[in-house]
Amino acid sequence: MRVAIVGGTGPFGTALAKRLKAAGDSVVLGSRDEARARDVAAPLGVDGAENEEAVRGAELVVLATKADAAVETARDLAAAIGDAPVLCVASDLRFAKDGVRPGADATSIAERVAEVVSGPVVAGLHSLAASNLGADEVPDEDALVCGDDADAKALALELAARVTGGRALDAGPLASARVLEGLTAVIVNLNRRYKAHAGLRVTGI
Repeated sequence: MRVAIVGGTGPFGTALAKRLKAAGDSVVLGSRDEARARDVAAPLGVDGAENEEAVRGAELVVLATKADAAVETARDLAAAIGDAPVLCVASDLRFAKDGVRPGADATSIAERVAEVVSGPVVAGLHSLAASNLGADEVPDEDALVCGDDADAKALALELAARVTGGRALDAGPLASARVLEGLTAVIVNLNRRYKAHAGLRVTGI
């Protein structure tokens, strides 16, 4: 699979690229700065390019920018992305002294991204921490993916199965992204409270 990771020079993007490269996928890291993309990509053995060039011809575009830039970045790249499916991994979080909370917006970032691109949008991998994904051992945890387009969801589930030692699970329609994004806040709170690197395992399936 040819995967473009927008915002790929950040911790999650580089960790994901490492896993996908090991699984045999063709990966290109995208950044607003082409030189930075190439510099970060080279040690990983993948390609680096400016975001617009990175997404052209990709079978799946992973939107891995910071949450507050995700929708605007998707809007700027919509023409270059075309009808390619987009996997949104961003979570809208609010940080406070007493813990992390989900964002206040009524819709998920993934749903907002779906309003500005022409191709299908799926959401997922929110429970996978960059530190776990980039570790030497494949993370022994499940990954959840949701979306409304069956083909796009199948691609995202295929990707998820490649990067985790657990299962890639279909979590329903794109509206479920509101819950998956909020789940990130729960995991961050657990990690802070117990000084851990928590993941997710779904039992009974």
